[in-house]
Amino acid sequence: MNRNDVLQSILSDSNYHLSLFSDDEINSLRDAIVCRERRGKMIPVINCAIRKKEIQLKPEEVVRQLYANRLINKYNYPRSRIAFEHSVNFGRERKSADIVVFDRDRPDTPYIIVELKKPKLLAGKNQLRSYCNATGAPIGVWTNGESISHYHRKDPNYFEVITDIPNANQTLQDVISERFTLRDLIMKDELSNKRKSLKQIIKEMEDEVLANAGVDVFEEVFKLIFTKLYDEFLSGNDKNTINYFLHQVTKTAVQEVPGKYKGIPKYLGGEDYDALKEAVAGIDDDGFRALEFRNTGQTDTELKKKIQKQFDAAKAQWPGVFADSAEFDLSDSHLAICVSSLQDVKLFNSNLLVVDEAFEYLVNKSAKGEKGQYFTPRHVIDMCVQMLNPKRGEYMIDTASGSCGFPVHTIFKLTGHLFTNAEIPDEDKQHVLKVFGIDFDERTVRVARTLNLIAGDGETNVLHLNTLDYRRWPDKTERDRRWINTYGKGFSRLEKLRAEKDQDKEFEFDILMANPPFAGDIKESRILHQYELGFKANGKAQSKVGRDILFIERNLDFLKPGGRMAIVLPQGRFNNTTDKHIREFVAQHARILAVVGLHPNTFKPHAGVKTSILFLQKWDDELCPKVDDYPIFFAVSEKGGKDNSGDYIYVKTDQGQEKLDKNGHLIVDHDLHSHDGELPDGIAEAFIDWAKSEKLSFWRES
Repeated sequence: MNRNDVLQSILSDSNYHLSLFSDDEINSLRDAIVCRERRGKMIPVINCAIRKKEIQLKPEEVVRQLYANRLINKYNYPRSRIAFEHSVNFGRERKSADIVVFDRDRPDTPYIIVELKKPKLLAGKNQLRSYCNATGAPIGVWTNGESISHYHRKDPNYFEVITDIPNANQTLQDVISERFTLRDLIMKDELSNKRKSLKQIIKEMEDEVLANAGVDVFEEVFKLIFTKLYDEFLSGNDKNTINYFLHQVTKTAVQEVPGKYKGIPKYLGGEDYDALKEAVAGIDDDGFRALEFRNTGQTDTELKKKIQKQFDAAKAQWPGVFADSAEFDLSDSHLAICVSSLQDVKLFNSNLLVVDEAFEYLVNKSAKGEKGQYFTPRHVIDMCVQMLNPKRGEYMIDTASGSCGFPVHTIFKLTGHLFTNAEIPDEDKQHVLKVFGIDFDERTVRVARTLNLIAGDGETNVLHLNTLDYRRWPDKTERDRRWINTYGKGFSRLEKLRAEKDQDKEFEFDILMANPPFAGDIKESRILHQYELGFKANGKAQSKVGRDILFIERNLDFLKPGGRMAIVLPQGRFNNTTDKHIREFVAQHARILAVVGLHPNTFKPHAGVKTSILFLQKWDDELCPKVDDYPIFFAVSEKGGKDNSGDYIYVKTDQGQEKLDKNGHLIVDHDLHSHDGELPDGIAEAFIDWAKSEKLSFWRES
C-alpha cells in the first residue's frame, strides 16, 4: 500500500477525518506507519508510544494517535500521564475511555478525558459527560478529527465550553481567566480551528440548555449574537492595527505564490490561513482592548450583569433592532453556558455564510419555510453581484431581502470593504445609503438590519414592508409612529427615488437583485388588481396568481429604464406552456440577458424545487435599445456546493483536509464563480467575458 494513500484508505467510508490536524502532524504519523502481512493481507500498523506495542491502524486509532501526539508535542504532557482505553466503572459495568490524561498530583485520577468512539458530537458528548461524571475529571474533549470541542465540567448538569485545554504547566483557571483580545480571537476562532459552523454551536446550546429553558430560542440567540458582534465592533481599532501590521510591517518569512500573488505573502493572497495565524501571533497585543463577551470565571450573576450591560450598549449603537427595554430572559446559569459556547466564535468576517446558516436555522424553526422564503446561499449571491457589476453612484434594492445578502454583498462591492469591524471611511458611506432592502417578515428584517447596520457602519435602508401590497404602505409610512421611528430615515431616502411624487408604484433603481418567496398564491383581488399579470389576456381578473409571478412585474416597476435585474425563479416559469404569457410580458419590458440554471441541491434542505436565475435589463433608448433579435447567455450549474441532504460541500487539500480561505473560512465547492481565485473560473467569469464582447452597458470598457 502506498504510504501517501494509506491514511485516506483507512478513513474511507468512516465518519473520522483529518481536517483538524496540520500537514506536519499528519506527515509525522504517516512516516511512522509500517505495513505488515497478516493472513495474506497487508495491514497498516504503528508502534504506539503509549501502549509500547504495535497497533493496527483503524479510523478511530488514526485520530487517537494524532491527538495523543498533540498532547505530547503541543501541550507538553509526559507520556507517563497519558493512558489509552482507561477503564471507567459504572457500578457493575465497565467501559473504556479512549484517552485519559491523569492529574499531575494524583497520578491515578483522570484530569482530562478525550472521547473518540462516537463520531457524532451529540452521542460523543453524552458519552464524555458520563465518563467525566463517573471519574470526576474536570475537563473533557470530543473530536472526530474534523471538529473538536473542549469542555469544563462545571457540575454534573452543565458542561461549559472552554477555549482550549490547559498545557502541562497551566491550570484550568489559567485558561478560563486569560486576557483575550481580537488577536487571540483570530488565532483561536472556533469556526476555523475546530471546523465547526455557528449552526452546529447553536444546536449544541439547544441540547445543553436552550431547549428546556422556557425562552424564545430565536430571540435569545439573536440577543447573544447581537451583543457578540458589538464586542468585536469595539475592537475595530485593534483590527486596523492588525491589518496595518500584516500589510506594512510583517517580516515573517512566508513563501510567495509564484505567478499568482506577485510580491504578496501567502496569507495576504488567501493561500495559507495557518500562515496568517502565525503572522498574527507575532503581533504584540499589550495595548489591545480585552474582549468582554467572555466567561472569565466570575459568578453567573456577575456575568449576566456584564453581558446585559453590553447588550444595552449595542442597542444604543444599532437602534431599531431590539426594544430599548429588551433584556435577556435566560437564567444566570443558562446564559453563562451560552456565552461560553459563543465566546471563541469570530463573527466579523467576509464570509457571512456562517451567520446566514445560523439565522436560517433559527428563523425556519419559527415556520418561515411555510412562506416559501429561504436565505440565498452566499456563493449564489456573489455570482449575481459579479455579473450585474454594481458601480459607485448606482442605486440597488432587494425587494425580498431576507437576511439582506444581496444588499450587503453589494455594499462590499461598492465600498471594497468586507464584513469587518474596521471603520468605513466617510467617502464610502454615501454609497451605503444607496442600497435598500424590503421584506415582509419582521424577524428577518431585524436580522437584515443588524448585518446591514454593521456593514454600512451604522446606517441602513432595510424596511419592514409588504413589497407587493404597496397601496397599503401609507398605513405604516404615514400613520404608524413606531414604524416611522424605526424605519423613517430609510424610507425618506426611498421616497426620493419615486418615479412620480407621492406614488409608491414605480421607482428609479439601477439594480435589483431578489429571491422572492415561491410558495403560495396571491388570492386577494385588492392586490391582484394592482398588476397587469393579475389579469388574463381577455382582460378578465385572475382568481389567484403565484407570488413569484407578481414579483416579476413588481421588480420591473422598481427599475428605471436601462436598469438591470437578477431574480431567482422556479424552473417551470421558463418552460411551462401555461406560463407563456409571463415570458411574453418579460420580453416586452426588458432584454433577457442570461438564464442560469441552479443545481437542484442549491436550496436544500428547505426546498428541493429546481430554480434558475433570470437576468434582465429594462429597455432604454440609450443603455439598452429595444431589438427583436439578440443573443442570450445560458448556463447550468453542475456543482451546486451542497449534497443531497443540503449540507455544504467544501474544497479539500491534497491531504484530504478542508481548505480555508484567507479569512479562515471553509470554501464551498461550486462552479458559479472563482471565489477570489480559490476555485476555477465559473459561470460569472464566463458571463463577464460574454457581456464585454456584447458591449452591454454595464460592462463596456471605459
